Amino acid sequence: MRMDALSLPFALPLIAILRGITPADVPAHVGALVEEGYDAIEIPTNSPDWTRSVRIAAEGFGGRALIGAGTVLTTADVDMLVAAGGRLVVTPNTRPPVIRHAVARGLQVAAGVATASEAFDALDAGAQMLKLFPASVYGPAMVRALRSVLPPVPLFAVGGVTPDTLSGYLSAGGQGAGIGGELYTPGQSVERTREHARRFRQAYLDHAA
Repeated sequence: MRMDALSLPFALPLIAILRGITPADVPAHVGALVEEGYDAIEIPTNSPDWTRSVRIAAEGFGGRALIGAGTVLTTADVDMLVAAGGRLVVTPNTRPPVIRHAVARGLQVAAGVATASEAFDALDAGAQMLKLFPASVYGPAMVRALRSVLPPVPLFAVGGVTPDTLSGYLSAGGQGAGIGGELYTPGQSVERTREHARRFRQAYLDHAA
């Protein structure tokens, strides 16, 4: 099965990670990403006042993008995300109780995994998507190895992925990527965010062509 044929709750398989963003910067940067075609955006829980940022993003752009939180570590994080209007949970690790709780609350979950055992534990807990993290440590070979044993579930490479390395992960069987520091760093201009977003989108489109 072609990985791009797998069902996703968003169209562009690039999850934008806005680690460290402040509530005041959310409208401009999220707006720019949505204008560039990004429809999956996460604000990590170790960002300043992250629940407020999620709420602002969800209220302003929830009709055009799946808004959620990353670095979700506890069931309390999940409940705060729901209260803020988020619909996407991204974890850095595999914690079945957190995954089950998020799924029970109707959220989409991309669970962080580093081994086949963690991947299957995450799927057993109900995760709809997996993320290999940190991808730059394992490389495309790990994506290929995981894909050989996994069912046809969306698998994202996250952590250190660049526009130049994205194609390798896609060729190995990944469906997309989560892009963080290579997309956004706190304090950068909206124009820089837009420029980085375009480079990643073009890299994805070039591979898919």
